[in-house]
Amino acid sequence: MSIDNERINLQKKTLSPRILVVDDEPDIIELLELTLARMGMEVSSATCIHDAKALLQSHSFQLCLTDMRLPDGNGLELVKYISQHFADVPTAVITAYGTTENAVAALKAGAFDYLPKPVSLKQLRDLVKSALSLPPVKIESAGQGEISQQRTLLGESESMRQLRVTIDKLSRSQAAVYISGESGSGKELAAKMIHERSARHKQPFVAVNCGAIPENLMESEFFGYKKGAFTGAEKDHDGFFLTAHGGTLFLDEVADLPLTMQVKLLRVIQEKQVRRIGDAQEKSIDVRIISATHKKLNHCVAMGQFRQDLYYRLNVIELNMPALREMREDIPLIAEAILEKHCQETNRPICHIKKDAMIMLKNYDFPGNVRELENVLERTLALCSDVDIGIEELQLPNQKLEATPNNDAAEVTQVSATAIQVRIDHNLPLQDYLDKLEKDSIIKALNESRYNRTKAAKTLGITVRSLRYRMERLGLND
Repeated sequence: MSIDNERINLQKKTLSPRILVVDDEPDIIELLELTLARMGMEVSSATCIHDAKALLQSHSFQLCLTDMRLPDGNGLELVKYISQHFADVPTAVITAYGTTENAVAALKAGAFDYLPKPVSLKQLRDLVKSALSLPPVKIESAGQGEISQQRTLLGESESMRQLRVTIDKLSRSQAAVYISGESGSGKELAAKMIHERSARHKQPFVAVNCGAIPENLMESEFFGYKKGAFTGAEKDHDGFFLTAHGGTLFLDEVADLPLTMQVKLLRVIQEKQVRRIGDAQEKSIDVRIISATHKKLNHCVAMGQFRQDLYYRLNVIELNMPALREMREDIPLIAEAILEKHCQETNRPICHIKKDAMIMLKNYDFPGNVRELENVLERTLALCSDVDIGIEELQLPNQKLEATPNNDAAEVTQVSATAIQVRIDHNLPLQDYLDKLEKDSIIKALNESRYNRTKAAKTLGITVRSLRYRMERLGLND
């Protein structure tokens, strides 16, 4: 019986997470070792980068805690080394109080999170628990990204492969992420992928469209309120921050927040505390912020429309979503996946796109990106009873086709000659010419719809939001 107990104890000891502590201060090492041991962890310590690398090569670790200042170098060097050679080992850095720049640099280098000095034992315990909750690193299969049970971004182009790799890296961090990109390029999908692959995957993912909330309701929606705080407050309401506690808060179209709300949002992010309307006490929150907008947020800062301090809080790491026209080779794969999905949902035979129609899709600019592609195919399925989709069924808006330097070039010419009238103005630079085409098309659609933007957007095959953005970019606003 005693032998069995010894075996069980040995197994428990073997299965205990092993953590590497790297610091040259004996007091800090002792504090961390005692705290982690009480949590049931095994701890190995090193006082310099050289010794830490040696331990990493000879032992298996589930987490590394490293100081920023070490005798033989900077902690960032160790963060980068672990990120490159031991991608499955999350690293947290310990920084001197107030050195935010070092913390941001560490997060950008691949650190999971950071701890300010003096080290808070509660923050340390929370960080360790989160780090050990990270899903294991998975190897991407060509064109499919992660395992099929998870959301993923389809595509085999280099830009899409790199995007998936970056998302996987961001998922193993606690850093605030700002996702930039055009409307319909998949910003919310990328945010969900980061969340689902992160240590917070079992906690809530709360998505908020900042442009859709009336200004007079923003404070109550974001921060919540107590029953009786104002007329109509019939029960307690937590708000977005408290609802997302422990998980991820996705702020879509964050550039649409009014300046007064930006000030309040900044304070909550800095203090990590929120006070509901009518409540005397503040509540601590643990929320990862992911934000996005189709606007150029740095331009909004330059124009005084967005606070610079909030911009730096949100934009610790930027993730740029490529436009669909920048990865035309992925259009067939994405289009077929969309078709299969909608056919299954409507219980109809799987449809396929004919070669000439696929060439047209590959050479259409898709100003509304993947969202527009999905809308086009959904409309096509609703109107087409055949399983083979041709050019006529697609009903794409008239647009200049750009012949690409590949084997489809000759066929593109033939398709464009029969389906779309191509006009070339050699007196204008390419971008100016494309802007002129876009501007003329929008003006024509607006005139035909008597300036009904909803009808005009439908005619153009884009969303009203995309139309509004393009009108603003081209100087067509009232």
